[in-house]
Amino acid sequence: MASENVLKKDRAWEDLGDGVSRQIMGYDNQIMMVKVKFEKGAVGTEHTHFHTQTTYCVSGKFEFTMEGKKVIVEPGDGLYVPPNMLHGALCLEPGELIDVFSPVREDFL
Repeated sequence: MASENVLKKDRAWEDLGDGVSRQIMGYDNQIMMVKVKFEKGAVGTEHTHFHTQTTYCVSGKFEFTMEGKKVIVEPGDGLYVPPNMLHGALCLEPGELIDVFSPVREDFL
């Protein structure tokens, strides 16, 4: 499984509901990059997954909860989410995150 280079103009946003949408930017069996757009007040419900994740804040302001601890994330900030860590986010100001997962999130495809 692999995807070719993805240009943003060629890839539609997937509406996930409740003010959240995503755009898969590229992947193979080992890694996946996803842009996630949030409206103010939108929630990334707390969850866990076996994937390693890094997140980069492109724009906006987010309150992340990671294993019960809260951290404010603003443009230029990044997070590391180890496998199986309970995490979620509340969007304080409309914005966009870039999530990178290893291995690929097959549930997104």
